[in-house]
Amino acid sequence: MKRASGEESPFVSEEIIRQIRGTVGEIHRSDSRRVFATLIRLIGDFDLAEEAVQDAFAAALEQWPRDGIPANPRAWLVTTGRFKAIDAMRRRTRFDASLAALAERVEADTQATAIVWEEEGVEDDRLRLIFTCCHPALAPDARAALTLREVCGLTTEEIARAFLTAPTTVAQRIVRAKAKIRDAKIPYQGPSPEDLPERLDVVLHVIYLVFNEGYSASSGESLTRADLSGEAIRLARLIKDLLPEPEVLGLLALMLLHESRRAARTSEQGDLILLEDQDRSLWDKECIAEGGALVEQALMSRRFGPYTLQAAISAVHAEARSAAETDWVQIVALYDILARVTPSPIIDLNRAVAVAMRSGPEAGLALIDAILERGDLDDYYLAHSARAELCRRLGRTADARGAYERALKLTQQGPERRFLEEKLRLLSEGESLV
Repeated sequence: MKRASGEESPFVSEEIIRQIRGTVGEIHRSDSRRVFATLIRLIGDFDLAEEAVQDAFAAALEQWPRDGIPANPRAWLVTTGRFKAIDAMRRRTRFDASLAALAERVEADTQATAIVWEEEGVEDDRLRLIFTCCHPALAPDARAALTLREVCGLTTEEIARAFLTAPTTVAQRIVRAKAKIRDAKIPYQGPSPEDLPERLDVVLHVIYLVFNEGYSASSGESLTRADLSGEAIRLARLIKDLLPEPEVLGLLALMLLHESRRAARTSEQGDLILLEDQDRSLWDKECIAEGGALVEQALMSRRFGPYTLQAAISAVHAEARSAAETDWVQIVALYDILARVTPSPIIDLNRAVAVAMRSGPEAGLALIDAILERGDLDDYYLAHSARAELCRRLGRTADARGAYERALKLTQQGPERRFLEEKLRLLSEGESLV
């Protein structure tokens, strides 16, 4: 039930109040971060904008049951939030003189121009917010926390739980990042065309960092955290809609293809199941179809990079009806290209495993030993776990046991520790690990 703004009703039923409060709640869930992004542009201060968002929604709960839901709720919330922020700054000027100048500027802007509400402009605000939260001047460990807090709206406690970090540590990172933005006068804007490749790389790196922690947690008793990888995918979808560059498509494809295997990666008891042993009927076919289409689109652009190449590798795995039917020749060829595009010891390790599957364990083991002899990945448990498996296949039981023990010392992840302990138990009992 809607009424023209300003037209009051002598009585508002409890049912209408419940309905409108429900609507306010839905708008808060779907649009509060959009409103926040626009208020950041208008006010220029993270904390003041966050407070203005809350004040605007509180005003909606009070006024909409009486006045009716406005024709454009988000525009109403932005306008209300801006005036609430001006009022708040005016009240605090005796404690902080700098707020007086800020209030005057915001008020002057308000009087000079009306807010023109266009969806394109709102989405530009969201893009600016993402690039600001992922600015290269910020500490790397603060970028993910700030992005999850300000772009996704996660609480400090939720972020802390996701990364198994104390809430106070996360809060300090966020506070320092906001202070850096303020003190260094980091502009709230997207990058110039010249700076876009570098700045976009940082944004994509932050999103992938968030996804990896959700897809394969660094420690704890749960192998995955679906909420965290889900937020990363949501961020990537947002970036794709706002800036559909090939590597954005590639990263989204990569995450979707990995995510498609979530249900098959652990047993009912939460134990780790390797890719070759997974029940592929549990793989999410919709994720695979969407990811595959995005890979093809990115590859056709001929401007793709490492995320697209990794997604292409994942797509080859997804296409195989069984582990035995995996096209390891194609996967090794893709790793060859990836290693040239983005040299990395971890890429070398993954390529070595693929070579072992294509050409036999001895060929793969030689490559892994070379990586470890260089001093690369000596503290990376997956390198030793992979070496152990290849030694086992070659009948080198003592070497396999030593490598498994080294891997076990390097991981704090519960399911991975149980997996390695089981491998060691079977080795000790002389049982087959195939």
